Amino acid sequence: MSEYRVTDPYTGQVVKEFPTATDEQIRAAIERADAAYEPWCTTPMAERAAILGRAADAFASRSRELAEIIRTEMGKPLGQGIAEAEFSGEIVQYYVDNAEAFLADEVLEVRSGVDARIRKSAQGVILGIMPWNFPYYQVARFAFPNLMLGNTVLLKHAPQCPWSATAIAEILAEAGLPAGAYENIFATNEQIADIVIPDPRVRGVSLTGSERAGAAVAEVAGRHLKKVVLELGGSDPFVVLSADDMDAVVQAAVDTRLENSGQSCNASKRFIVLDELYDDFASRLGAAIAAVPVGEPGDEDALVGPLSSQAAAERLRQQTASAVAEGAEVLAGSLDDGGDARVAPALLGGVTEQMQAYREELFGPVGTVYRAKDVDDAVRIANGTPFGLGARVWCTDPELALAVADRLDAGMVSINGAGSEDVDMPFGGTKRSGFGRELGPHGMEEFMNKKLVVG
Repeated sequence: MSEYRVTDPYTGQVVKEFPTATDEQIRAAIERADAAYEPWCTTPMAERAAILGRAADAFASRSRELAEIIRTEMGKPLGQGIAEAEFSGEIVQYYVDNAEAFLADEVLEVRSGVDARIRKSAQGVILGIMPWNFPYYQVARFAFPNLMLGNTVLLKHAPQCPWSATAIAEILAEAGLPAGAYENIFATNEQIADIVIPDPRVRGVSLTGSERAGAAVAEVAGRHLKKVVLELGGSDPFVVLSADDMDAVVQAAVDTRLENSGQSCNASKRFIVLDELYDDFASRLGAAIAAVPVGEPGDEDALVGPLSSQAAAERLRQQTASAVAEGAEVLAGSLDDGGDARVAPALLGGVTEQMQAYREELFGPVGTVYRAKDVDDAVRIANGTPFGLGARVWCTDPELALAVADRLDAGMVSINGAGSEDVDMPFGGTKRSGFGRELGPHGMEEFMNKKLVVG
């Protein structure tokens, strides 16, 4: 049985299989990507923009079809899948519209008075290793800034997402992207480590995934002196210091915890609340989370679907059962689920620093709530994790909110519900959440050659 297969998490049935690439096919894909690089990077910007602009349109016009694919691959509720496909098209269009400005020369003021400037250009073939939780969005934010820059792309998608991977490649081919500029490879981890990363024609690697995968890829890339961008896990804090509208704060907490069935690296997973607000917040949040049902296939408005697989669901059950066995309390919801991929939303309290759950990422619709005695204690709890992706702060005092945001060890902080994720905002973290940035102008700079030219 191929490693690349679509297993519907609603039914557990294998729907499609795609053959894993042979070593020869992997080498041929690298050869095609390398051969396509010079013609593509010298293609006029307007022509590159026209091609990728057609791809952006396709994500929007085919959004329902694309959503059905990932509903089958990883269980994403249909409405969220449509939104993901459409947002992916917006990302593509953002780089189409702004690439020329992003690639303009940067003139330097140097003390010698000579003309000195930074010329921005592509580097070559870039490998992307993508996850299953956002099958289109993650690819869009990696691949399309690199394609607009002039790099060519090797794309290894998650083994459970070969159908969506194929759909992206088809969109690009139909848009007129030259052969070889985007190569979809159904490679094994061993082939990536033994063949792709060591190849001198591959100039860099971007991975979105687990800590373990990131460490393994970075180790191989380091041995071969390849630049790496890593977007890894998160256990984002949601810090509540004060609120004028507690209902709005609770609704924001529900939305961020349960989006994508709780399977988002930058979802708020730990709710840290000042003592005087804790009881009210925890009671409201628990009731709201427990009231959210697990949706059924085809339910366009569902907030929560099944997890991506039965294995993912079982992993979450084990984590939560371990926390309860160590003394955590189920404040709302139920952990008594069946053996399939459905996991009901729940909220845990009483998690202490001695418990494994204090340091782990719960990747599913289970949140944890913490009582903080004061602002300093809230910051301590928020930073008491190996991760440092994003954070949210709720506070009616703007100066205090900004001061707390400055103290949080994270790559992104949102204050009072302000959105921190859009096409023009850089996305990335610190600590074990990885390094490097995607989206915004920074997303085009990671695999860019910034060449100093003095004349």
